[in-house]
Amino acid sequence: MAKASPFTVAVVQARPEFLDLDATVDKACELIREVGEKGAELVLFPEAFLPGYPVWVWFIPPVHTHPLREFYSELHGNSVSIPGEETDRMGKVAAEYGITVAMGVNERNSEASGSSLYNTLLYIGPDGSVLGRHRKMIPTAAERLVYAQGDGADLEVYPMRFGKLGGLICWENYMPLARYALSAWGEQIHLAPTWDRGEPWLSTMRHAAKESRTFVLGACQAFHKDDIPDRFSFKEEYLGSVDGWLNPGHSVIVNPDGKVIAGPADQEETILYSEVRPNELVGPRWQLDVAGHYGRPDVFELTVHRRHTPFLKMEEGCPENEEVTGDPGETATEV
Repeated sequence: MAKASPFTVAVVQARPEFLDLDATVDKACELIREVGEKGAELVLFPEAFLPGYPVWVWFIPPVHTHPLREFYSELHGNSVSIPGEETDRMGKVAAEYGITVAMGVNERNSEASGSSLYNTLLYIGPDGSVLGRHRKMIPTAAERLVYAQGDGADLEVYPMRFGKLGGLICWENYMPLARYALSAWGEQIHLAPTWDRGEPWLSTMRHAAKESRTFVLGACQAFHKDDIPDRFSFKEEYLGSVDGWLNPGHSVIVNPDGKVIAGPADQEETILYSEVRPNELVGPRWQLDVAGHYGRPDVFELTVHRRHTPFLKMEEGCPENEEVTGDPGETATEV
């Protein structure tokens, strides 16, 4: 059951300490403390905040494999495992203030080779534990040079004390079936960490809020060329003609009527806040509830395969000639 009293949500628009994991975790902890001291119960950070978005993939041609290897290795060495030391550090601060933290991270596939990376939305609960994670299902365009694809196993909505919380990463928000699945699971607050900005992204945030009747929190980095340390050779070699802001940010909070109530923040590090009244989580659905009275399950069906797809399966003690079928970990959820 959601809280009966208003609560505060926060969106961080900040830059990481580029490809410096330890320093960026320190910065994240400071920002969590700041929003915690102001009474926020939920805070969202941008996509790939730890330890930075691989901006070089939009500038280095894909046939230039040697620099791409070099920067991938640097990113990998500063990425996280879940759970791990970095999640523990942030969890301690979250628990101190009883705040739920949603953080964009570069995550190693620690369950397998440990060499591939996922673009992941990490959830840390108000008790400081890892609540869950969502790995981006479809890296966009040049991002595919860096990230592996996630699966449906971690597509989830979390019942929190303030409401039902879910999220999609960047252009996953253009996947109507993914949005509908979260709506059908009762999502009330939708998180959209991103690297996108401007139009039509801001219109997308408004549409997603209006369609699902959720509060939408969109968090992006305000990232300037000067935020890339000079030691990275791609800065001069591939970004030499680029000046100023690589991303102005445009973080935003939108209410269930599709109205912008905080932001968009432009070309600055800042934190957006908004108070949410519990009746706003339900009342707007009197007119439109896409997974309720506005749904037509007699006409349309959606099946979500929430199966985990491990890189290796071990079967031991299987009697000779016995047929092994299926995956005991596979589930299909119909919504």
